[in-house]
Amino acid sequence: MANTLRISGLASGMDIDKIVSDLMKAERMPLDKLKQKKQLLEWQRDDYREMNKLLSELDTSIFDGIYRQATFTKQTVISSNEAAVSVRNISSTSQLTSTIKVTQLAENAYMYGAVAVGNANFDPSQTLLSQDSNITKNNGYTLSSGTKEIRIKAIKSDGTMPTEWTTIQFDPSVDSLNSLINKINSSQAGVVAFYDSRTGRVSLTAKNTGDASEGAEIVIDGKADRFLIDVLKLPQDSDIAAATQDPSNNTIMLGRKGKNAQFTINGLPTERPTNVFQINGYEYTLKQTTASEVTVTASTDVDAIFNSIKSFVDKYNETIAKINAELKEERYRDYQPLTDEQKEAMTEKQIELWEEKARSGMLRGDSILSSALSQMRMNVYTKVEGANIPSGFSQLAQIGITTSSNYLDGGKLIIDETKLREKIKENPDAVYQLFNQDGATDAEKGIARRLRDTIKATIGKIEQKAGKTIWTNQQFAIGRDLIQINDQIDRFQDRLKQIEDRYYRQFTAMEEAIQRANQQSMYLMNAFGGGMQG
Repeated sequence: MANTLRISGLASGMDIDKIVSDLMKAERMPLDKLKQKKQLLEWQRDDYREMNKLLSELDTSIFDGIYRQATFTKQTVISSNEAAVSVRNISSTSQLTSTIKVTQLAENAYMYGAVAVGNANFDPSQTLLSQDSNITKNNGYTLSSGTKEIRIKAIKSDGTMPTEWTTIQFDPSVDSLNSLINKINSSQAGVVAFYDSRTGRVSLTAKNTGDASEGAEIVIDGKADRFLIDVLKLPQDSDIAAATQDPSNNTIMLGRKGKNAQFTINGLPTERPTNVFQINGYEYTLKQTTASEVTVTASTDVDAIFNSIKSFVDKYNETIAKINAELKEERYRDYQPLTDEQKEAMTEKQIELWEEKARSGMLRGDSILSSALSQMRMNVYTKVEGANIPSGFSQLAQIGITTSSNYLDGGKLIIDETKLREKIKENPDAVYQLFNQDGATDAEKGIARRLRDTIKATIGKIEQKAGKTIWTNQQFAIGRDLIQINDQIDRFQDRLKQIEDRYYRQFTAMEEAIQRANQQSMYLMNAFGGGMQG
């Protein structure tokens, strides 16, 4: 079209551009229809995605709230002596009343060098080999360059000793005492090494508390390089007179014994390797010994559980209300998407009001959403079966959550606050199971699990229809329709260019013919006029 020579209507006196423009308006009508169809598909796609966003938000609300066991284990826990014993609920839904008397706290084992590593000139930041003359060594130990290995074991958090050694490598020509200590501390040996610059000694402290009943809680392997023993003078403890050595494996075992926490709970004497431990879903933290019993009570935090359930009900009601609104939204078929030409003749407000009606009802009566809504209602109405569901806790109505009697509410849930609070207080675990019991069949699954299954399936169906923002058009149904329409639009626009060029060629030919006729007429007039004058 750009190469077409266009001639204005000077010869004919006609406005050729306007005539062609008017002719092209009729030719463009099918193109406008295609663009309107494209716009409707894009609006429908966007509305579908909004529904998926809404469903995802409901799923997140369920997962973060009633789906978590921690939601139903919220309790108010009180210790009569928080300075000595504190308790928090980890996983129990039961009430608690217990007494505990602490006779001994768990302590870490430790060992330290009997004498300083070196003399007053020893520098722990310099390489060990460079400090050789400042280090005092036992049993003829010789420092030399090359990789050395030391091996250590220390008590584990469960109070047992590991079966394998932790090996730490170092090179006296490269490593200083400080860097060796860093290697020990960052290893899996289970000890913390420390150099005291004032005394010049090194200590090892077990990271875990407790008493390893079979021996020391920190063990150094005497078969490996004896640097720890002959240079750092480990093990040594002011409370132990002499080292004990097993001649069969040359293992050194020396140090202050760790201690288990010892206490009496509900009249039963017992002990643990740590001061923090769990019993029946409660975590106890022992802080100091007690002269008398400490009383611990735990009661269900009804307010917290109620608020979590109410939050779910509110989000559920909001979700089904919006889905219902989409399904019932009026479709104004007389209001089609505006063309560019129509928009030019309208104000911004007029365009806004028109498009509000034009894009209304994109999902009216949609089968995917209708099916999802029906399934979600079934999810919350249907009885939950199974051995973990006691009598009186198998349906929402039994715990005070019923369906609105007004059919216009579309299945809205109504809470009887008094009844729900009573049921939470009576058996919070049963309420948890009502929402979250797992099972092989849908009937055995709790309400939250059913809803999440329905939401997941619905989101999948909508994604097949409308995709995600990161998907290409080829990956979903509406997108593939848009590809076809875009191809049709491109082909039609090419055709319109050809038609417009044809019109201009025709009018150009007409103008040229008129111009030739005018020229001939002028020639004849001049010829006849000249003859008459002669």
